[in-house]
Amino acid sequence: MQTDIDPRNLIGRKAFDRNGTKIGTIDEVYLDDATGVPEWAAIRTGLFSRDAFVPLEPSELVEGSLHIPFDRALIKDAPDFGVGRHLSPEQELQLYHHYGLDVTAPPPPPDRDFGNLAPTEPPNNNDPTTPHP
Repeated sequence: MQTDIDPRNLIGRKAFDRNGTKIGTIDEVYLDDATGVPEWAAIRTGLFSRDAFVPLEPSELVEGSLHIPFDRALIKDAPDFGVGRHLSPEQELQLYHHYGLDVTAPPPPPDRDFGNLAPTEPPNNNDPTTPHP
């Protein structure tokens, strides 16, 4: 999803599943603790029903509504953690597994070339080819 969207602008928008079936209205948006990027939305699925958490990453904002690339039944069966509270890392992991999303660790940073490294053995002060400080 576009990360430059203000999460407050998502609240109240309609949400649709992969088939274009209306799921409900976005009630709340949850930000990633580390990055502050919108990560989850809670969708009110009906007048007297609970909210369903949906991932924002594979979803798209199209013409003012959120299109979620999952079936309505899968979304409605998402784990219910209640709204208005912080999602713990364990709860997020359950949601990622529910949607079959990859939760592997990010790749390690690339190796950096720091030039010549210091020798691992102390210099031989009797060797005339070894520079002396």
